[in-house]
Amino acid sequence: MNGKLAALFGVSDPLRKDAAAAVKRLQDDGLTVVMLTGDNEHTAAAVAREVGISEFKAGMTPDDKHAEIERRQAAGEVVGMVGDGINDAPALARANVGFAIGQGTDIAMESAGITLMRGSLHGVATAIELSRATLTNIKQNLVGAFGYNVLCIPIAAGVLYPVTGMLLSPIIAGAAMSLSSITVVSNANRLRLWKPTQQEAV
Repeated sequence: MNGKLAALFGVSDPLRKDAAAAVKRLQDDGLTVVMLTGDNEHTAAAVAREVGISEFKAGMTPDDKHAEIERRQAAGEVVGMVGDGINDAPALARANVGFAIGQGTDIAMESAGITLMRGSLHGVATAIELSRATLTNIKQNLVGAFGYNVLCIPIAAGVLYPVTGMLLSPIIAGAAMSLSSITVVSNANRLRLWKPTQQEAV
């Protein structure tokens, strides 16, 4: 050998084809994407650069990941953690929402709140977008349901009677309640038509 380098090998897991697109989708949804990995600094930097992540921490143990989640929560951040291995389980359990990759370990899936059926990060973005659409729908339903009550209850109580001599007819009140229910149910059913902004690669 004479002290000379004979060969140099670099080994790494291949990235999914849609990894960069999924990260960008999460960022476009207003999320800050941070990579926590047990890999060395050089490997972590290369992966982060390839998928478009500007903030990453390398050489992290399971305790380090757990502590980082706690630190961010203490700073007032709502933290979602995505992982698939035993090393990710403590952080998945600590996060506000843990996303386990369905193809990962059983302990990771048991520690997380949500298990993704596929290994794509697009599943995380889809879950978040769907939850936001659901919350928006709930707020709309509350406005619709209370709107009928805000209008009808004062009339039923006789607010307009001194001026117009009008009271709310039981027939009209019943129709208003039925219309309120129809409005809420119809609006809720709109979620069945909801589609994610981008589909994950199969």
